[in-house]
Amino acid sequence: PYDSSPFYRDMESSRYFLINTLSTVGTIWSIVFWAVLLYSTAMKNPLIRRIVILIAGLWIMSLGIAFSIAAGLGTSPISSLPYTLSLLTPLSVGSATIILHVILILLQILILRKQYKPVQLLQLPLAIAFGLLTDLSNAMLSTLAPSNYAVSWFYCLIGILLVAAGVSAEVLSGTIPLAAEGLSLALQEATGRKFSTMKVCVDCSLVALSLLLSFLFLKNWGGVREGTIAAALLVGTVSRTFTRLLSPVRKWVSNQGE
Repeated sequence: PYDSSPFYRDMESSRYFLINTLSTVGTIWSIVFWAVLLYSTAMKNPLIRRIVILIAGLWIMSLGIAFSIAAGLGTSPISSLPYTLSLLTPLSVGSATIILHVILILLQILILRKQYKPVQLLQLPLAIAFGLLTDLSNAMLSTLAPSNYAVSWFYCLIGILLVAAGVSAEVLSGTIPLAAEGLSLALQEATGRKFSTMKVCVDCSLVALSLLLSFLFLKNWGGVREGTIAAALLVGTVSRTFTRLLSPVRKWVSNQGE
């Protein structure tokens, strides 16, 4: 028949190739256009610079989470509970992340009450963006499948480096923190304890809840394994190193040294 002839198949193949090529070129030009426009705007507006650094940090962090999930050795403490929830429910990791962050924001309001600053509600759109980026990154890396334990650790270490770089970018942006850090700050203000102490308490609570749900319903470790411990030990140290190395970025963000 006509629709199965070699000529027809060649024409169809050429047509699809042309459409895909034009689509790819158009996408690349769109990205370049918006990148140039955003850069030119950022050069004149320090706030835009901060937002650009923040969004870049969230995306890098989400890629780190996706690598840790692909590694299969346990995710970072902040993503351990959303990952476990994604195993127990139809929710994606990103959707579970958004729900968790909404709960953490509500906890901040309950803890601080009248001292809660309405500007911190900007954590909500930040949480939505982070959740969407997490799902996007997981989709991008969905084909990664470590062939052995060594490759799993390689992916895990990449994930740790990316999460640390993302946290560093979030700090350098000097904008609104993610809800987990926001809760740690709220606890610091309410108790007078150090932020680092409160951060450890928040992370340990999330990991403990993740373990509890995993043992109750999955009968295994869920999203908490040796990679989670490695992330808890290394992300903070590596992030501080990145922050020191990227000090020129801090000057650029704050409109200094131009």
